[in-house]
Amino acid sequence: MKLKLLSLCVFAATVNSAYATTADVKKTWDVSSEVGAIITSGNTKTTTLKGGIKAKHNLENWHNEYKLSGIYKEDEIENDAGVRVTERTNEKYSLSTQGNYKLREDHSHLFIYGSYVSDYFGAYRNEAVVSAGYGLRLLNRDDMYLNAEVGPGIKRFEHHNNSSELDDNGNSLAGQSENEVIGVGKLDFNWQLSENARFTQLVAVEYGESNTKTTAESALMTKINGSLQMKVAYNVIHNSDVAAEKDNTDTETSLTLVYSF
Repeated sequence: MKLKLLSLCVFAATVNSAYATTADVKKTWDVSSEVGAIITSGNTKTTTLKGGIKAKHNLENWHNEYKLSGIYKEDEIENDAGVRVTERTNEKYSLSTQGNYKLREDHSHLFIYGSYVSDYFGAYRNEAVVSAGYGLRLLNRDDMYLNAEVGPGIKRFEHHNNSSELDDNGNSLAGQSENEVIGVGKLDFNWQLSENARFTQLVAVEYGESNTKTTAESALMTKINGSLQMKVAYNVIHNSDVAAEKDNTDTETSLTLVYSF
């Protein structure tokens, strides 16, 4: 039921974004949506569906980006009593927004970033990050570019209610929230291999005293027609400090269709 609701939300938001883009003569909006099947390993091992929307807003002095994604799956399993029951096996939602103020066109910018992740089966129950900093284009060619960003931030994360982690005084951290100052860094590489193929590599690090989170996505996109692309991606999320019952590293391999407006 929730999976159907997620799909409807993605479809509705896509239609609205498409209308806004069509109405804008200067086409300051660039919107894309994707949906497909994924295989996960680590804290969750399942096959499910993935949906998401990405919107870029290009203005004279600002370049803004908004992302929304969600995963939900229920599996039918046999419980200890031998009865077949439906059980939620994966549920994760994420929302992020970033505003880049251009200092020099396509060369450097100041950014402010905010994100929220709700993950029922991940290393932490939820995470919220607010950061700001400086970005610079390190490589700028006709067929490829490399952007880098660095800055300070604040992170708030909540431990799962069944977490076995303890604080420095030996008290349980189950269900507790923590705040810490972090340093953030990101590398964004884009290579146009041919007219119909593009490779991207994104690596982001959130360095904190209690935990360092590293995320990476390697993706290959091939054009099917003018608006439709196929995307093959491999995602890695690594947390340096997690509860004993959790894995440090989650991986995700996905094959999705991306529609651009």
